Amino acid sequence: MQEQYFKWYSPNLSRDIQMLVFGHKGYPVILFPTSMGSFHENRDQGLIETAKWYIEQGLIQIFCPDSIDKDSFYNKHIHPAHKIANHGWYDKMICHEIVEKVKNQTYSGKVAVAGCSFGGYHAANFAFRHPGYVSHMFSMSGAFGIKSFMNGFHNEEVYYHSPEDYLHGLHDRELWNMDIVLGTSNWDICLDDNLRLSRILSSKDVHHWLDIRHDQPHDWPVWREMFPHYLSRIKFF
Repeated sequence: MQEQYFKWYSPNLSRDIQMLVFGHKGYPVILFPTSMGSFHENRDQGLIETAKWYIEQGLIQIFCPDSIDKDSFYNKHIHPAHKIANHGWYDKMICHEIVEKVKNQTYSGKVAVAGCSFGGYHAANFAFRHPGYVSHMFSMSGAFGIKSFMNGFHNEEVYYHSPEDYLHGLHDRELWNMDIVLGTSNWDICLDDNLRLSRILSSKDVHHWLDIRHDQPHDWPVWREMFPHYLSRIKFF
């Protein structure tokens, strides 16, 4: 299984960013790390190994970028306005420095996005903000509100990075073309978040799969079950 390491200076973030890429060709999957996770977390936790068959067959290529959560949502030493501004630059980095460079590898001109836990938030937020770029969104135990990080602060940027808020008014037709999976469990600490987002999508007649597993905690074992299952939904040819 081919593994490549990339490091470059991001003009959007004004800092270096690191990324691992698995596979030599195939449908691009942007896989976000969990809260404050590194670019190698999904490999270290065995999630990449669960997709080995797809990767070795040249069906998918997985891109694992670094997070900047420590400089945005999880930085308790900066004002919430700076938190959400930094996350906005991260969104631009993912869009312009990764997705726009790999999306044309596919027949659809789109990518799949995925993530576990807070990576599920990143996947969902990117997909719903950029539905024209995303064919599949696989969230595994994600949560989709960010108000808890904002200490009561609210502005337009906070609104437009909170899927629970802006989805109500989103009318981009590409949203209805997206394959959306919300993976969770009856023991998942994020179960209510997934139920709530599912209700919002259902209220808009957006087709999606709310996959509730049984007796599984919010942890890597269930995500390692989910990920290869969800990848099978991609039409590779």
